[in-house]
Amino acid sequence: MDNQTLKQLIEDKGVSLYDTEIVTDKDKRIFRIYITSKNGISLNKCSEITKIISPILDIDPPLNGEYTLEVSSPGIDRKLSKLEHFENSIDELVKIKLSCGEKFKSKILKVENKNILLYDKDNKEEKLVNFNDIIKAKTYFEW
Repeated sequence: MDNQTLKQLIEDKGVSLYDTEIVTDKDKRIFRIYITSKNGISLNKCSEITKIISPILDIDPPLNGEYTLEVSSPGIDRKLSKLEHFENSIDELVKIKLSCGEKFKSKILKVENKNILLYDKDNKEEKLVNFNDIIKAKTYFEW
C-alpha cells in the first residue's frame, strides 16, 4: 500500500498519519504506524485502525517476509523527522543534534520554509536552524 492510500484510510477515521517505520526487535520485524489527533489517541482508535489496515497489508505487504503490525501514538517524546513534524510541534520543547555535532535543547517558536526558529534554553537566545542541518530531533517533556 502506498503512503497516500495509508494516509487517506487513517484520515477517514478522524486521525492523522504521523509516521511509519520498520524496525527489528529480537529478530522480529515490526511495521509501525504512528497516528495522532488533537484529542489524543486511545487504544480503541489504534485497534480500529489496525482492523482496517491489516487485511490490506495482507494483500499488499509493506515488506517481504514475516512482520508484525503495530499501530500507536508517537508519544510525548516523539521523533521529529519531517518538516511537518516541526510545524505541528510549535511551542513544544525539543532536543536537537545538528550535522556539525552541536546538541541543544530548545523550544520551537516558528517554522518558515525550511528554517526553524528556536529558543535555545541554555544560551537564552533565539536560534535559526535549517531543517537540512538537523541529524536528529525529538520532543521531550519537563516534569
